[in-house]
Amino acid sequence: MTNLNSARIIHVIFGHTKSVETSREPAQVTPDLRVRAKNIDAALVGTRIKLARQRAGLTQGEAAGDQMSTAYISRIEAGQRRASADLLVALANRLGCDPDELLAPDEDVAAREHLARLTLELDYAELDQRTGQAESALSRVDALLADPEMPAELAVKARFLRGQALETSGRLTSAIKTFEDVVALSGDALFRIRALLALSRCYREEGDLARACEIGERAAELVSAADLHGSAEGVQLAVTVAAAHFERGDVNYALRMCERAVESAERLESPLARASAYWNSSAMYQRQGNLANALPLAQKAVVLLEQTHDARSMARLRTQLGLLQLAMDPPEVEGAELNFEQARVEMLHNDASPFDHGRNDLGRARCRLLIGDAEEAERLAEDCFEAVREHNLMLSAQALCVLGQVAATRGDIDTAVTRFRRALLVLDGVGAEREAAQLWFELANLLQEYGAIDDAIEAFRKAGASTGLTPSTMTTMTRKAPQV
Repeated sequence: MTNLNSARIIHVIFGHTKSVETSREPAQVTPDLRVRAKNIDAALVGTRIKLARQRAGLTQGEAAGDQMSTAYISRIEAGQRRASADLLVALANRLGCDPDELLAPDEDVAAREHLARLTLELDYAELDQRTGQAESALSRVDALLADPEMPAELAVKARFLRGQALETSGRLTSAIKTFEDVVALSGDALFRIRALLALSRCYREEGDLARACEIGERAAELVSAADLHGSAEGVQLAVTVAAAHFERGDVNYALRMCERAVESAERLESPLARASAYWNSSAMYQRQGNLANALPLAQKAVVLLEQTHDARSMARLRTQLGLLQLAMDPPEVEGAELNFEQARVEMLHNDASPFDHGRNDLGRARCRLLIGDAEEAERLAEDCFEAVREHNLMLSAQALCVLGQVAATRGDIDTAVTRFRRALLVLDGVGAEREAAQLWFELANLLQEYGAIDDAIEAFRKAGASTGLTPSTMTTMTRKAPQV
């Protein structure tokens, strides 16, 4: 029998065994060992003691020594008794092993605990994303993806969330690359549809409308194969692709797609899918000038989106609803101002983009202008212009238009015309897009009203180019001098 300062090791050589003694420093009891000994599964420790004893070539009696009975160590090995930390250290020293070997967490349990921690962290990241904290979500997801033990299925979900956070923060090129990785890595049809949907949306936001439609068609094939036409994913895909077709000028086709999506959404219990259908349809009707259809759809979307706790989307939709209310005849100023203010407060608590803030500022500026508060309208329009001048030409031109109107209300016609002309120069950078047409018309009328006839005619011509009107039609329009 060995003493506590040495251990007998059995070497198996061609079927024969021999025992050799090695000296080692005896292990000591530590507070950490006491805690682990108290909490680890007794059966697991018992099995490990038995294996270590057999490996050392000792009987139960030899392992017991004079510190315990053979019967007691037998019950420990059977998991019927829990060994104290002092007894475990004594056994480890006698058996020639480290106490950590006996008290190590079960690998299966450790793996499950690690997976649970990863899943919980991913849930936190998703919550950050849903509440508008895109940068926090991105930081959490990047840390998760750096974990070498991240399961493949969970890694795909993390990459998808990373793409969403990048899209939210305006980094579309990086978002596109991330979503493309998800499409390549995911074997789940539903998840690939979601990634393709996001890709189509990002390409549309980048202005690559042909690519957006192509990606949408790929996703539509998967939707058909999986029979998901009436699902939440099918509805969201339909309105996303419809928006791309609308931007390309396929207005009637896009609106028919939206109508079908709304019909499908009405049969769903998913607030997000229904809100998406209403929101996108409302935006298209608004761009078409059909405010009577656009307003109730936007109001329905607001009610539904409140149930999803998506703070950033909620703020954006409230701003859109406010702009719709201002476009009504007569403008619903009080309701619009309330929606703008609620959106402003919501954006204070999430990672809203400069565009979101600028659009909200501009909506509030228009409210103030209609109420007669020129000073506040000017401040808000200037804030909008400074926030977006480097990033969004369309919104910059709209801010300059409001600033020109502020000058006109003060009787400063020269400053007003200067600002309108500057808006024309900025709008030139937008190109012949449908969204620009409304502002070209507005500027044309304002310039004509204040005597800048040549500039007005040029603006009417640009408006016609944006909407596909012919030169002969435009000649008639400039003679009639329509008011928008």
